Amino acid sequence: MGNKLVIYNTLTRAKEEFKPQVEGKVGLYVCGPTVYSDSHLGHARPFITFDLLFRYLTFLGLKVRYVRNITDVGHLEDEVEGTGEDRIAKKARIEQLEPMEVVQKYMNSFHHNMDALNVLQPSIEPRASGHIIEQQQMIDSIVKNGYGYEANGSVYFDVEKYNQKFQYGKLSGRNLDDIKTNTRELEGQSEKKNSFDFALWKKASPEHIMRWPSKWSDGFPGWHLECSAMSTKYLGKQFDIHGGGMDLTFPHHECEIAQSTASLGEESVRYWMHNNMIKINGQKMARSLGNFITLEELFKGKHKILEQAYSPMTIRFFILQAHYRSTIDFSNEALKASGKGLERLMAAIKTLDELSPSEKSSIDFNPLKEKCFDALNDDLNSPIAIAHLFDGVKMTNLIKAGKEKISAEDLVELRSFFNSMVFDVLGFKEENNVETSGGEILAGTVELLLELRKNAKTNKDWGTADKIRDELNALGIELKDTKEGVDWNLK
Repeated sequence: MGNKLVIYNTLTRAKEEFKPQVEGKVGLYVCGPTVYSDSHLGHARPFITFDLLFRYLTFLGLKVRYVRNITDVGHLEDEVEGTGEDRIAKKARIEQLEPMEVVQKYMNSFHHNMDALNVLQPSIEPRASGHIIEQQQMIDSIVKNGYGYEANGSVYFDVEKYNQKFQYGKLSGRNLDDIKTNTRELEGQSEKKNSFDFALWKKASPEHIMRWPSKWSDGFPGWHLECSAMSTKYLGKQFDIHGGGMDLTFPHHECEIAQSTASLGEESVRYWMHNNMIKINGQKMARSLGNFITLEELFKGKHKILEQAYSPMTIRFFILQAHYRSTIDFSNEALKASGKGLERLMAAIKTLDELSPSEKSSIDFNPLKEKCFDALNDDLNSPIAIAHLFDGVKMTNLIKAGKEKISAEDLVELRSFFNSMVFDVLGFKEENNVETSGGEILAGTVELLLELRKNAKTNKDWGTADKIRDELNALGIELKDTKEGVDWNLK
């Protein structure tokens, strides 16, 4: 593994050799989900990307403290302007639930999906609502240092004042004049000194449910603040890597840099890493655009544009076969190709387990190993690493066909290398449950039974309809009648 790990730092716009602040240890923070709806394919990308980073750093022998937060308060509908209703509170109002019921429901759903995708759990998963005091303390220090001001019970960050000493916009490449030009003055925003100042603390309106007492007002923290407070609480005033989707670069990560610098006197993050977007019909896949496919829909094939169900490992392969900084275009063809590629890889591992060794090797697979590690060391180039693994698949098939030979010692090493790369680093797993390899068959079978149940109900054959429901329930498949039809889930 001759080469050192090199990663692209968004802050410097260059690839840099990764050198941990403390030898042998890494502090990694990644922006987690805002839990107000089911995770979609676009959400899978950052978590699989940084799962690969977490796995590879660990594989290299580094001790990683991986912090990935849960946003359960403060993320307003217009995240650039910092206006509108809290996304979780709005969902709670629509579904007639307590906000924390919404949080629990979608947090459980997120964890279920991450487990299916074989995304490892972080070392710490802090929630914004559990760190209100830390956020208030950070606001205090920002105000004390002259970069925040109170107005009518709310507290705002003074961007212009900050920009006199530091550079606001350095991460996203924007300058303040451009930001001024592109920020519209909104009615009711006059309490801010400037329209581009962002909220650190918002005074809650009378109807606002999610609120906490503070010396400024009963209110709630700004969305950007939670990540500054929680990352530095668990990783220290300065830490190694901060990751997230590139759509968070501005304003979220830009504001994080400003807050941490204004509070602590220096920047907290040494390397910023951002994954690119998944596109569908040329547009970014996003909840706000309504063009998303949830992970559950993908696993079950239950979306009008899906031609079939796709297993979680197929989704993982689909994401890792593109470099994390390039866009991925969604298509059924690409997902089917990913499924076939994954099958070939898994078949090769099975073949390796069944091979009989010869006295001597006629092939040298060390260059293959070096190429795989060189690819991962070059800014986590997973598609190149996977391409080299397929060279290993060809090699394996030649040995199986008797066209090449491998010694017992080399066979043990080749098996070990493939298992490490495929399972430990790339994070694939054998699929043998109802949500995975048999997912397509299961989904089709359940849909057929649901159609029979629907016909039985139309014919007022309630006994058959109930029997189908009860039998599915006994098999661990729960049915739920919705306005759109019948949904099913594994219990």
